[in-house]
Amino acid sequence: MTTGLIPGDQPSDPRPTDALPEQRREPVGPEALHVDNRSRSSVITARAAATFEPVGRSVASARSFVRDTLQGWGFADIVDDAVVLTSELVTNAVVHAGTSAEVRCLRSDEGVRIEVSDRYPEREIPVQSTAVNMGSPDREGGRGLQLCAALAGRWGVEYTPTHKNVWFQLDLPQRPVGTRAAGPPLPADLLPLADGRVRVAVVQIDRAGTITAWNEDAEELFGHGADQVIGKPLTDLAAWPHTPGTGTGIAEALQLSRWEGSYGIRAATGRVIPVYASHLRVRDTDGEPSTVCLLVRDHERAVLQTPVRLTSADQKSTSDSQSSDPFEVFIGSPAPDDLDGLLQRTVERARDMLDGDAAFLLLATDDETELEVRASTGLPSARQRFARVPVEAGPGRYGSARMPAVHDDLTAVPGAVPLLAGTGMRSVVTVPLKVEGRLTGSLGVAAEAPGRYSNEDALRLQFAADRIALAVESARLGELERLRRGSLSFLVEASDLLAGTLDRDQTLALMAQMTVPTLATWCAVYTIADQASEPYLSYVLHEDEELIDGIKSLLSKIPPPDPVPTPGARLWSAPGEAARQSALRSSMHSLSLGDSPHRVGATVGPTLATAQAVGGETVVLPLVARNRVIGMLTLGKPTDEHFRQEILELAEDLSRRAALALDNARLYSERTAISQSLQRSLLPPELPEIEGVEVEVIYRAAGEGNEVGGDFYDVFPIHDGAYGFAIGDVCGTGPEAAAVTGLARHALRLLAREGFGGPAVLERLNSAILDEGERSRFLTLLYGEVRPQQDGSAVLKVVCAGHPLPLRLRQDGTVEPAAEPQPLLGVMDDLELYEETVVLDPGDVLLCVTDGVTERREGRRMLGDDGLADVLTTCTGLTAGAVAARVMRAVERFASDAPSDDMAILAMRVAGIQQD
Repeated sequence: MTTGLIPGDQPSDPRPTDALPEQRREPVGPEALHVDNRSRSSVITARAAATFEPVGRSVASARSFVRDTLQGWGFADIVDDAVVLTSELVTNAVVHAGTSAEVRCLRSDEGVRIEVSDRYPEREIPVQSTAVNMGSPDREGGRGLQLCAALAGRWGVEYTPTHKNVWFQLDLPQRPVGTRAAGPPLPADLLPLADGRVRVAVVQIDRAGTITAWNEDAEELFGHGADQVIGKPLTDLAAWPHTPGTGTGIAEALQLSRWEGSYGIRAATGRVIPVYASHLRVRDTDGEPSTVCLLVRDHERAVLQTPVRLTSADQKSTSDSQSSDPFEVFIGSPAPDDLDGLLQRTVERARDMLDGDAAFLLLATDDETELEVRASTGLPSARQRFARVPVEAGPGRYGSARMPAVHDDLTAVPGAVPLLAGTGMRSVVTVPLKVEGRLTGSLGVAAEAPGRYSNEDALRLQFAADRIALAVESARLGELERLRRGSLSFLVEASDLLAGTLDRDQTLALMAQMTVPTLATWCAVYTIADQASEPYLSYVLHEDEELIDGIKSLLSKIPPPDPVPTPGARLWSAPGEAARQSALRSSMHSLSLGDSPHRVGATVGPTLATAQAVGGETVVLPLVARNRVIGMLTLGKPTDEHFRQEILELAEDLSRRAALALDNARLYSERTAISQSLQRSLLPPELPEIEGVEVEVIYRAAGEGNEVGGDFYDVFPIHDGAYGFAIGDVCGTGPEAAAVTGLARHALRLLAREGFGGPAVLERLNSAILDEGERSRFLTLLYGEVRPQQDGSAVLKVVCAGHPLPLRLRQDGTVEPAAEPQPLLGVMDDLELYEETVVLDPGDVLLCVTDGVTERREGRRMLGDDGLADVLTTCTGLTAGAVAARVMRAVERFASDAPSDDMAILAMRVAGIQQD
């Protein structure tokens, strides 16, 4: 594509020389009878030109070129008509004629003239004499010229030997100075209704999004004083819509030059007040940009909403009420990517065009099997929005949405149009929206009186639907793309959050918090422990926390949904029916007791609130993991609201990820419980009380979730007032080391109680470890027996097999080893071990540790035996518990990193035997 924009007073003719006036030309069109289409008495002030190749994407490029050009010239009022006409004419050139097309935009004091030239001059233009009616609107040929006749002030077709040039001119609207738009006068009964004084809140926001001004009406509407909000971000108060991938964020809206739309403001009471806002970007005297926000209550939006712009066809029909032109057309004025605004404008214009009481527009799902209500007027929109009906409902029902249909009296054919059931509408006309032969939607207009519509009305509505179908489909695809991008981001974030925890309760909470309020108003999660168990209500969440208890109570009284593994969302009507019955029973019971209306309202209030909260559509999605249903995710809407199909598909994707995360958390919890139970069995249940001797143990296993590792300890009674004690270290950490730990501890107790002395006990334990074969691990072990004496001392018999030497702390503060080193266990078959005897005086302390204590490192520094002895010298006069605690505190402070090895500390202090 090549473009050029040349401003000037009188530019040269932009067309090729072979298209100049002296060449052959054959003007065709309504103006050809009385005006020379090539005459240009007005002064051209600017022009823009672009050439487009004969490919399909050129049509969209041409639309963008014309839109950008006219908006740059400040002619936003005629952009819609110009884009539609350009699209039709360029499509004829690049698709049907198969040649390149040149588009020229010419600005003059009379209006804007747009010319589309192609290189296929022999193509016949379908005309019927000079009449504007150029055949049936269902014909493919000549549709572009029908649009020119309907929308353009002047138009024509010109031929040269090498080119065909189709042009149209759009006149600029005449407005008084100082006005931006004007609407037709309305009867008093059609004017917007306000329930009191209309207050317009004026809020000014600086470039950082901070509130800088807050007027009195804002204080009255929201309850916040100016001193309470000035200086705070608007995002603290704004409750922006959370549907992923749709709408504009609050930050983006504040950056736009002009924006209109609905959102909520959190009042001082905590309630969210729906407002309609108009944002205008301004610049102050210092050149700093800021945004002025005008806000009114949402039902008073007519105060701020941009008036509907009338097209030339509308203006003609308004001025001539007797006009019966069957090809009356309309185009919605919202931006192409504003799907909701476009659809709402469409139904309002369709209703007005056929003088109906209501209108509705449905969009088809991707598989064209269902239609989803997306816009309506004159109907209970909250109940109808996103409701779905089948495309082919069979005889006596909706019929087929693929063909136009006229129903003279709906009471004669009950259920012919399910959406109108109970609305009081009697007659209806429906037509399909099609793009390239594919059904994309359905447009209908209804009236309360029977027999209002004829086949001619259906033809007029069909022509209007054909006009709007392409714009609707384009906007729908744009919305779908944004929703999909938002959905992908949502699922990525959800996956990250779910993968970040293996805690079951936290996983349940995350599931609920990700769905409310993004996907639903409330949700409940049911879990199933095993195939024989009933579903259990595990978690309930509502966007209003005050309603959670009421919903939980309601759901606990009804049977849970069936755990069906079929993928996808299915409707569940039980909560809504139970809520309505509960509200009705509460109301009747209060009235039967003779309560006053005020007291009845206070009693039934919470029940009614719960009924309204769960009274809308409720769906259930199975949580399936590893081919087993482990629960159900229930999503709900408030009274009369429905889910969008895209939201249900997103919820289905989320449920699959959540189910796997929940099952992983379950498996992890089960395995952790088993592991912890087995590990606890490897530790002594409790320490015995030894008369005259204080005993304290501190144990730390390395690794997350481990209670026992390769280090172990034990203190147990043997016989005749003697007690055995042991502290050991198996090579390595983790479950393999813990297995040897269990073997060593139980073998020590058994052999010691059989009467074997220390060396014999360790030699037999060494043989047992070697018998394990490849599973064996070498083991360092300090084993001893302590026997309190009558004089208050204690006699110890100790064998130190490769273990760090025990340290003795005397009352004078001296520290010395209490044993000699001997070979470790699990390495050699023949061991010759010997026993050493140590006498501890009253006040003496024996400290035994594993190498996780002495080998504590910080960089190249290591605590070592000397460092441990230094710590022990400071423990004179301390109890055994205080000694163990001080040693552990010193070890932890020695390095900043978490310990990488198991640690065990056994401290014994001889306190002396108390005499009676």
